[in-house]
Amino acid sequence: MGKGKRKYWQKPMVVTVILILLMAAVSLIVVKQINSYEERKCFDRLREETEELLRDIETNIKNDTENMELLARVVSEYEDLDSEALWEILDSYTDSGMISGLELLLPDNSVLTESGRRIDAEGILSFQEEKSLGVHMSDREEDLNEKGRYIVRNCVPVIQDGETKAILCGIIDLQEFPEKMKLEPYGGDAALYLIDGNTGEFLADTWHKELGNIWEMGERRLAEGYRHDQLKNDLTGGRNGYVVFVSETTGEYLYFYFAPMEINQWRAALSVPENIVFASADSIRNLLNIFVCFEILCFVVYFLWMLRNSLRAADEKQRQLDTVNYIYDVEKLLFNAHERKENIGKALEKIGYIISAEAVGFFMRGDTEGGSSFVWSRRGNKGPEIKEEIFEALWEYFRTRNCRFDAFTAEKLKSSLPGADLGGIKNMIAVPVEEMDGTIRGILAGFNLSDSHISSAALKSVCFSFNMFCNNIWSYNAMKEKGEKDILSGLYNRNKYESDLPVFPKLYHKSLACIYIDVNGLHELNNTRGHEAGDEMLKAVSEQIRGKFGERYAYRVGGDEFIVFALDAEEDEVNEKTREIVRELEKSRIYASVGAHWESGDFSMDILIKNAEKKMYNAKREFYSKEANDRRMRI
Repeated sequence: MGKGKRKYWQKPMVVTVILILLMAAVSLIVVKQINSYEERKCFDRLREETEELLRDIETNIKNDTENMELLARVVSEYEDLDSEALWEILDSYTDSGMISGLELLLPDNSVLTESGRRIDAEGILSFQEEKSLGVHMSDREEDLNEKGRYIVRNCVPVIQDGETKAILCGIIDLQEFPEKMKLEPYGGDAALYLIDGNTGEFLADTWHKELGNIWEMGERRLAEGYRHDQLKNDLTGGRNGYVVFVSETTGEYLYFYFAPMEINQWRAALSVPENIVFASADSIRNLLNIFVCFEILCFVVYFLWMLRNSLRAADEKQRQLDTVNYIYDVEKLLFNAHERKENIGKALEKIGYIISAEAVGFFMRGDTEGGSSFVWSRRGNKGPEIKEEIFEALWEYFRTRNCRFDAFTAEKLKSSLPGADLGGIKNMIAVPVEEMDGTIRGILAGFNLSDSHISSAALKSVCFSFNMFCNNIWSYNAMKEKGEKDILSGLYNRNKYESDLPVFPKLYHKSLACIYIDVNGLHELNNTRGHEAGDEMLKAVSEQIRGKFGERYAYRVGGDEFIVFALDAEEDEVNEKTREIVRELEKSRIYASVGAHWESGDFSMDILIKNAEKKMYNAKREFYSKEANDRRMRI
């Protein structure tokens, strides 16, 4: 694509691209902000779900503790803690809140459980220690009834007469605790954890099958930006926070949020798979991506539409500019083509590329029969042969006042130019080059066009330049002829002789002859009978030269001196013709001295001419040596 064409569409397209990029950038920023907002909402939800879970547990424990205090008052009214009536009451208090059963810790460190059954808890539980803590929650402990099963005791003192008679313990089964609480954050898709911040022991863990210790599980692979030491410091220090780690079970990212509880050093936490955490964000992101893709598609369609229109406008402007430049270039080339003949070929070549033609030709009619034709071919000598009879047929075609010729099929070519030898011509367009009065001066034609949609308008637009070329070349030839021709003799003058002299070594192939002729008695004739008689003598000599050697290489170089060159002629032939000239002139009582010199191969033009001149002077001396031919002779 040319520079001229690009400049028309580049500016609007650059502005369009900038606007599209700005809109795309704003859209991406908005999408990014919405994504960030949605992600923050997802993190906020994780935090809110965890804190809601934490509040539910704390509320349930508080309610359980209040109910336990009421029961403790009931127990304090019984003297016999093994009483069957008391244990019917205590055994009926199950599946209430978080508590799954009740126990009584006695001062002898024994425990009454389930229908008053006594268990020795020496070394496991200490009445004095539990008594000193008052109302409290224990940390994770092993169940006395089932080894390997973990529980938490909600402990309330049983006070009778101001003394602690026993410790009433509400048993919270940690395995059943999440289900009993009906805790289902994220609709059951999240894992629940209760962690002892001091020891790292799990009080609840719905992700793993068994309760373990968070620090004994080893370091998990964390996402970028998270550190294990920071996680441990936050958990043990009672701070809330986030961490993202890779699940060893599923291999996906788990988002983990933890917060401190008001119970002991417990920490409540939730872990949720990434696809659950960002479910809403992913939905929003997908909608935004669809919107962005649709927006990009609209931008692309608009850009292509804009590009198409811009290129179409640029094509039209470029076509107009190319046409103007084309006309100007052809006119500039033809301006001095009468002096620089190579320019006519360049002008035809430019036309050939404009109309996508294999060959372009121009035929110019001369003042007499015949004319001159100029042909440019894209393939040089291998192009189609453009015969002059085609131009003659076109000339007849345009004489009927046809203003153009378009033929893109063989049938139309044959019917429009009957009898013409078309050779390798497949199609053709042509226009006449006319004067203002309609006189046809020439024909401009294009042959074998590759595009059948090309019209003759491209040729018509440069017809004026070709008409000017015709005028210039005829004027130039007329002026040149006047400057090179001797008016009296009709032969070339000395100017032409001197301009042609350097060219002769390139003209002959085998030999070159120089004939030097001097008319005897011209000066005396002019003095005695007048210049008109002398002029007639010179005309007679010119006619003889023209008749024997032609006029192309014949020159009148002085008042009574003529020089003629004969290319590739035999020496005997040249000498015979010079003798005939002398004999014919003598019949009209005109005497001329002639010297002819013949050379072949490589020789000097200067020596050739001087030898001919020397022979001429020898003949002149011989002529005047005769008594009858003195300089006062009369004719």
